Amino acid sequence: MNAVQDVTETAKRRLAFQKAFSQEHGGWRKKSLIADAKFETAANKEFKKQERRLSKTDSLGDQEGFAPAMSPDALPEDFAAFNLLVTLKEGAISLTKVIRCFENGKVFITHVESRKSLASVQQYQLFLQVVCSHDVFLNVCAEAKQSPLITELKLLEEKEPEKKDVWFPKHISDLDRCTHLITRFEPDLDYTHPGFADKNYRLRRKEIADIAFGYKYGQSIPRVQYSEEENKTWAHVYRNLKNLFPTHACQEHIEVFNLLEKEGGFCEEKIPQLEDVSEFIKRKTGFQLRPVAGLLSARDFLASLAFRTFQCTQYVRHGAKPDHSPEPDCIHELLGHVPMLADPKFAQFAQELGLATLGVSDEEIEKFATLFWFTVEFGLCRQNGEIRAYGAGMLSSYGELENCLSGAPVVKEFDPAVTAVQEYKDDDFQPILFVVDSFDEMMFKMRQYVTSLQRPFDVKYDPYTQSVQVLDSKAALLHALEDIRQDLNILTHAVNRLDNPV
Repeated sequence: MNAVQDVTETAKRRLAFQKAFSQEHGGWRKKSLIADAKFETAANKEFKKQERRLSKTDSLGDQEGFAPAMSPDALPEDFAAFNLLVTLKEGAISLTKVIRCFENGKVFITHVESRKSLASVQQYQLFLQVVCSHDVFLNVCAEAKQSPLITELKLLEEKEPEKKDVWFPKHISDLDRCTHLITRFEPDLDYTHPGFADKNYRLRRKEIADIAFGYKYGQSIPRVQYSEEENKTWAHVYRNLKNLFPTHACQEHIEVFNLLEKEGGFCEEKIPQLEDVSEFIKRKTGFQLRPVAGLLSARDFLASLAFRTFQCTQYVRHGAKPDHSPEPDCIHELLGHVPMLADPKFAQFAQELGLATLGVSDEEIEKFATLFWFTVEFGLCRQNGEIRAYGAGMLSSYGELENCLSGAPVVKEFDPAVTAVQEYKDDDFQPILFVVDSFDEMMFKMRQYVTSLQRPFDVKYDPYTQSVQVLDSKAALLHALEDIRQDLNILTHAVNRLDNPV
């Protein structure tokens, strides 16, 4: 099996495990990028444990995180958990007898696995995880070793798994591999969804989702023929928000929104096509849109920003509740995110946020997802002595936009270290928001925060090849410096020309 196939198979196993893990822990996916990131951290930890126990080598030796022959002197004195590998003499018929021996010895068995022995097909092995006191464990092991049912008894010590490099996309085409989509509040899965009882709406969602599933890098974004009802929903939201933008939205959003109406196909009557809008913002900042059927994992979504790519839905919220959508729809993306991504400074911030997430731990992804939430989704800024909204979660919701400047939320100064661990609320208007004096200040603070990351390398985006350069060697640094030297030569020549006009 090659590396790509191995990654794909692992992704399939991880997705299947996440579904089972979610059902055991309160339901499939949450309602925000932060909740998804927290879910992924917990699920990935459990998945790694399962992978160590159930590896393809079918071995419970060193490869799977256990080492044999732990000395009894090294055992903890108090009540503890122990891992045992038991080889049986009489094969599968003695399984229940051996397990009963341990249970009779006042040992609590928390996990059992069985398999044919690697040494002999006539023998079976049990992997037991047990909990008991130190003394009880020694007594039970001593009795077990004397049992005619047991050939060998090994105490296994669970080791910390070796840290492996986290895969992340190196080229913009690698985003095609970020397709293990994780839906979170689907109309056919959640009875509280406005479209749960609407069969036609559910079919429509699937139809539009299939477009995104088939999309590959380099293709034009397929066009969606929106229905009269969908355009009516868009018109309702568009009209109400447009009336509020002049007094509540930041100046950058207002300027680009007006430009979108002139050049980008924005109007009240119909939903603009992603391909047309993508071309518009690409001309302004280099950002482009990519269709997605729902919410990607937090890691994959944030990684896309590193390539100036925004994963964008094409479906429309249910018409029964046009002022609220339980998940990001195209109205949220187009009215909230698109105008800000067409602003050069904000686009730079979004890309730097994405670059900072490449290769970091799950715990750090949680923090970056929280930073994304309180800036890109629900950020405030000061302009001309007033506070204005620049977060897409507010700019695409009439209620949120009214509430954010009503005096109801607690407004704090943006500090990445504090913001990254702030608890959030997703089932009502945001009670806590963060404000910045300018996007320049926000970028400066974020750059300072990123220097504290526990990452063994830095990265640099190459816009010519649309790829990420990993700066982990002298050769990589020299290559990056050469690019900077060429840019400096051009700038120096331009300055000299201005100082000495012909």
